[in-house]
Amino acid sequence: MWDVFLLFSIPVGGGIPAGVLLAKTKGISWIAMTVLYFASDVVFACIFEPTMKFIVVAGKRSPAFTRVVDAFKQSTQKTISKYGLSPSPFSLVMIAFGVDPITGRAATVAAGHGFLSGWTLAIIGDMFFFLVLMSSTLWLNNILGDGTWTAIIVMVGMMVLPGLIRRVRDRWH
Repeated sequence: MWDVFLLFSIPVGGGIPAGVLLAKTKGISWIAMTVLYFASDVVFACIFEPTMKFIVVAGKRSPAFTRVVDAFKQSTQKTISKYGLSPSPFSLVMIAFGVDPITGRAATVAAGHGFLSGWTLAIIGDMFFFLVLMSSTLWLNNILGDGTWTAIIVMVGMMVLPGLIRRVRDRWH
């Protein structure tokens, strides 16, 4: 199970489909996969939060870090601006679902949430994302019967579909 947990701990890329497929080959149930993914989110929160605070403090002392912090603040403000000055908890969950838990946590900080409530909202959104990706991966693997092609198709879908959806949505508005 340790190797599945490590794959789930990869913050970007194919960690979810690869971890799901590996877990399936090891006979790990979808419930156990969900628990492992949740545990990886909790560990990530405990590592990322102090790192984020360090970068903010370092940003006050270093011009290079100041630019990184400013860019991250601008990116977060741009992301949450669609949701008003004070996004609702549901909106914050959807930010984490639609972008990633790091951006979700940054949005919760901007909305005034502390460590526990902020990470709870970010992790809820990320868990919804995991459940969608896990079920899609298992479904596609059952159809194809080939883990390599399943992982490739799911990862390409993760990268391509959001942009296509935005284009279609922008075209209709």
